[in-house]
Formats: sequence, structure tokens, C-alpha cells
Amino acid sequence: QVQLVESGGGLVQAGGSLRLSCVASGRTFSSYAVGWFRQAPGKEREFVAAISTTGAETYFGDVVSGRVTISRDNARNTVYLDLSSLQPEDTAVYTCAVIPPYMFRTTSARDFHSWGQGAQVTVSS
Repeated sequence: QVQLVESGGGLVQAGGSLRLSCVASGRTFSSYAVGWFRQAPGKEREFVAAISTTGAETYFGDVVSGRVTISRDNARNTVYLDLSSLQPEDTAVYTCAVIPPYMFRTTSARDFHSWGQGAQVTVSS
């Protein structure tokens, strides 16, 4: 099993950028694809992005397309989510989770597991 911890959230002005990190414990991290989701108060969880086990493949949700980069460093057991051109509507708790490689390309939260506690991102206007 893998445990995930997010960091890097905070308060940023509209138009700004943030880098979120998802650090995993456990020796099997590199065998999982990793995804990021976000959830704003009163709204459903939204898929943001995911990355394959090696980092060679990525895919993104429509809500952030073009403003997000996802990458990973398996030597550091870390996946990064770089957010740019942030807007107030991007305010949410951002959480990472894992899926087995054969489920890569899914955007359903039900398919992911080992969720972290989340990182709050707040964008001021």
C-alpha cells in the first residue's frame, strides 16, 4: 500500500502560479499511475490531471486544460502539479491518488485509491 501527502498549497493572486507536490511512502510508488483531483466547497470532485508510471504519458481534465503541467520524479517518490494563470474559480482542495497502470486514462474518482489529505489552494481576485 502507498500513502500520499500533498504540499505546496496556499493563497495566490489571480494570474499567479503554484506548484503542488504529492509525496508517497512505500516502495511500490513507481508501479502506480498518479492523478490529481480538486474539490471546491459545495461542488463535486473534479479530475485535474494524471501521469503514467514512468511519466511518459499524461492527460488532463477540461477544467484546467492548458494551465496545468504534471510531472513525476520516481527517485523522490514525488508527483508535481504545476498550476498557472490561476483564477478564483480554481480555489479548491487539491488531492492526489493512485491507480494501477491498466486503469490509466480513467477520470473517475472511484477508480483511484490511497487518497492524500489534500492541499488547499485559494486564489484571490
